[in-house]
Amino acid sequence: MKLFDLTGKTAVIVGGAGGLGQAIAEGLVSAGAKVLISSRKEDALKRAKEEIKITTGLDVYYCTADATKEAEVENLLADAKRQLGGKVTILVNAQGFNKKQDALDFDIEVFRSMLDANITSFMITAKHFGRHFKENGYGKIINLSSVRGKIATKGTGNAGYCATKGAVDMLTKQLASEFGPFGVTVNAIGPNITATPMMGPVFTKRAAEAGISVEAYLKQQGEGNPMRKMGMPEDIVGTAIFLAAPASDFMTGNILYPDGGLTAIG
Repeated sequence: MKLFDLTGKTAVIVGGAGGLGQAIAEGLVSAGAKVLISSRKEDALKRAKEEIKITTGLDVYYCTADATKEAEVENLLADAKRQLGGKVTILVNAQGFNKKQDALDFDIEVFRSMLDANITSFMITAKHFGRHFKENGYGKIINLSSVRGKIATKGTGNAGYCATKGAVDMLTKQLASEFGPFGVTVNAIGPNITATPMMGPVFTKRAAEAGISVEAYLKQQGEGNPMRKMGMPEDIVGTAIFLAAPASDFMTGNILYPDGGLTAIG
């Protein structure tokens, strides 16, 4: 058995037009899968498709969809089946956002929008793709969580993010319990803060506020974990390939932490 070969597998990455979602799309297509990326904005999807082609030499498909809207997720599944040859075998939920606000002043409408994007959309995609997987007797769902689903941050600002990622972890476990009898595995990845291209402007701003270089800021951020460095996208991609591949066929309901050891000491 080729434990890490994804030849013949088909994957949909929701939130695949940037950040960790795009990195995972690159990893899965490089491992042999046919991949479709999805996001709300077509221009972002076209850019991501071109960048993946440059990086890997391989093509991916795309479909616009707002994963917080059930009708659009139904259309996404139908379009993915059409573009990928009739069947989807892997779903990656990599969508969502973080808005930092002090809990005492948190804008509740922003909090609700985070719940919608960061957790409700995961339930919607799992519902519809899960039905498809049940019909086929096989499927893998990989949810992007965070170390912040397990351990809180120091100081203020992450009440919304930590709450939604904690919810992702428990949804992952419950779906694993419900979907297991159908031959469907459900797992999550909980990375630490990762130096994706999308985070570049954020790091630049924070470094300027601290009066240090970006390089010094990144080094400083990595010093909080045992490996003394910040995570890179490729550190998460390997975990995603493992969870998508036959190597993890008997693993379900788990949250794996490519986090430099932060949760070991957190």
